[in-house]
This record gives sequence, C-alpha cells and structure tokens, in this order.
Amino acid sequence: MSLLYLCQQITIYGGLILVIIGIFGNSMNILVFSTIRSYRTTPCSFYFLISSIFNIAYVTINLISRIVSTGYGIDLTHTSVIWCKIRQFSLFTLSLITITCSCLATIDQFLVSSQNVKFRRLSNMKWTYRIVFIVIIIWVLHGIPPFLFSDISPITKTCENTNAAYGIYIPIYLLGLICAIPIIIMVLFGYLTYRNIRLTKGLVRQYADRQLVKMTLFQVVLVVISFFPYGIYSTYNLITSGMTKDADRLLQEYFALTILSLVPYFYYSGSCYTFLISSSRFRHAVKDRILFWKRINQVLPLPTVTYGK
Repeated sequence: MSLLYLCQQITIYGGLILVIIGIFGNSMNILVFSTIRSYRTTPCSFYFLISSIFNIAYVTINLISRIVSTGYGIDLTHTSVIWCKIRQFSLFTLSLITITCSCLATIDQFLVSSQNVKFRRLSNMKWTYRIVFIVIIIWVLHGIPPFLFSDISPITKTCENTNAAYGIYIPIYLLGLICAIPIIIMVLFGYLTYRNIRLTKGLVRQYADRQLVKMTLFQVVLVVISFFPYGIYSTYNLITSGMTKDADRLLQEYFALTILSLVPYFYYSGSCYTFLISSSRFRHAVKDRILFWKRINQVLPLPTVTYGK
C-alpha cells in the first residue's frame, strides 16, 4: 500500500467522520445555547453559540470540498475562479471568527471569576453583542486580500495566491493568528481562571457558573491538542522551505501534512463532545432535546370512543 493511497483513504474516511460528528455536534451546541435561558443570557455561552455557527460553515465549505477533491478528483478550485476565491476567503475568515470567540469565552470566564468587581462587570451581554459584531467585521475585512489575490495559476492549474507581498504574510497568519496567539491567550486566561477558582472559592460560587468554567477549560485543552501539532509542522515547513528534498522526503512530508492538517478539525468538530464530558447540565440539555424530537416523531394512538345506545 503506497503512502499516496493511504493519504487518500485517511482524507476520505477521516474527513467524513469529522464532517458527520462536526455538523451534528455543532448543531446540538446551537440548539442548546439558543433555547435554554441560562445559557442564552450568559456571555460565555453566547461566544460558544457564535463559534458553533461558524464551525458548521467552516467544516461544510472546506472539509467537504477537500474530501470530494481527494476522493473523486472533483476540485472546483481548479476550474472556477469564483469558488477559488470564496474558499480562500472562508479559510482566512471563518476560522479566525470561531477561534476568536473561543478566546473571548476564556477571557470572559477569567472576568467572571475575578475578585475585582470592575472586571466582573465587564462580563455582560451588551458588551458581548458589540464585541462579536466587531470581531466579525474585522475578520471579514481580513478575508478580502485572499479573495482578491487568489486565482487559478495558468501553469499549475491550481488555486494560488498571486501577490508576492501577501505571500509573505501567509506563514505569519498560519503560525501567529491560527496557532500561537490563540493557544497563548487561551492557556494564559485558562490558567488565570483556574487560579481565581482556587483562590476565591466562595466568590466563584456566588458569581461564576462552575460548569461553564469547566466547559471553557476543556475547550482550552481541545484548542491546544488541535492546533499545536499543525503549528509545529508549519514551523518545520517554513524552516526547511529553502532546502533541496528528495522524492521520498517529499512523500513523507505530504503524508505528515495529510494527517496534521486534519487534526485542527478536531476543534471545529469536537466542542460539543468536550462539553458533554465536562458538564452534566449540558448532557441533560442535549438528552432532553433528543428525547423531545423522539416524542414528536412518535405516532400517538387514537383514543377509543364508546357511544351509548
């Protein structure tokens, strides 16, 4: 079995599993966070809600097209300039919106668990709506250059960046905005939140939702697991980009890239399952929603009516 064939099978079946669990899991997140009042009125869970919405969009646009391209050889980015631009725009926009929301959720839990009343007051829905709106605007603007500079190369017939200056920024985006900065922010504020809980247990019981804190800390672990390996590979690729490599090494690197480029989808697909593990209240909410659908789909028997003579 060749490495190329193995890469193809990993992308098809691994990607398909991630798509299924991602769409189902994020749909559960959206249903729970948007219908339960205790979640709907909490800034942290609102960040999770927005993140889940954009997770579905990211998985649908990027991972499904990757599976179709690898498994069936149908890649519209090789034939459609518009799709080439849209896919690059989504890569540079949707991912940053959802990751930023996860960072903001971690920061919010630090604020809620703080001893400082001024910090706790910063956690409110009014500011949350404004921040989310600003975040979406910023990252949509950030996606305009890749939309403008992406085109189908007449030589390789692939969707590529056509601006040399912008090409210098792409490794910074991958290493900084996608990997290093989110991990640093979430680990830092996750640690500060944990410290607040340990130092001010009575205060935390009064102001902070302990299960939301656990959900957020588990989200921190998920982000580190999902993006750290890809960050290491991107660093390696940047360092060795000027080296001459033989065919075997290129094939080995392609195999590593196939696996490591799927690992970040653990984050885009897996948040619901970390919430299920970390929060009994979230588990009960999901169970209630599933059972509600089951009851709706059941056919109730018609009552028997007895008429008198």
